[in-house]
Amino acid sequence: MTASNRPAEFKAVRRLLGRAADWGLGPHAVSKNTKQAGSRIAGLEVTESVCPYCAVGCGQLVYTRGGELVDIEGNPRSPINQGTLCPKGSASRQLIQQPGRLTKVLYRRPYGTEWEELELEQAMDMIAERTIAARENWWEDTDEQGRRVDRTLGFAHLGGATLDNEENYLIKKLWTAMGAVQIENQARI
Repeated sequence: MTASNRPAEFKAVRRLLGRAADWGLGPHAVSKNTKQAGSRIAGLEVTESVCPYCAVGCGQLVYTRGGELVDIEGNPRSPINQGTLCPKGSASRQLIQQPGRLTKVLYRRPYGTEWEELELEQAMDMIAERTIAARENWWEDTDEQGRRVDRTLGFAHLGGATLDNEENYLIKKLWTAMGAVQIENQARI
């Protein structure tokens, strides 16, 4: 029996079952308020970005309105994550908008017993001064055999897997240019 020569009752039952199956789906499931609300991202500026966590390189879409962050979601065009994000990536908006986010540096002076708060700019200046001093104090032009080495053993660097490949590459170049020899990355250890 083909579809064209089925009894009329069969067609009527099929039509009724089709409507019943559609009651909770499709256009029948959308309320008037939902239809009027529109898209939550309508009118927002979208910027493609990369998740800042584990260096896998998952693509993100960052939505802003007037320079203010509104939402972050996975980029479905990314060949890496195809629109999905891990729990940390999904929560990356909190990196900027978390009310409990630390904005000051806790510092304990040498031989001190108490922590004190420093402004980030002051802490960065202290790090730069100490890096320059360590480089100058421990600089070696030549090694024990008289070979030219142009290096310092006054500091080392351990990179983290939360940085992406580009950031780790630039950090490696920076520390190498400053003469560091001991450079490693947590992802390799």
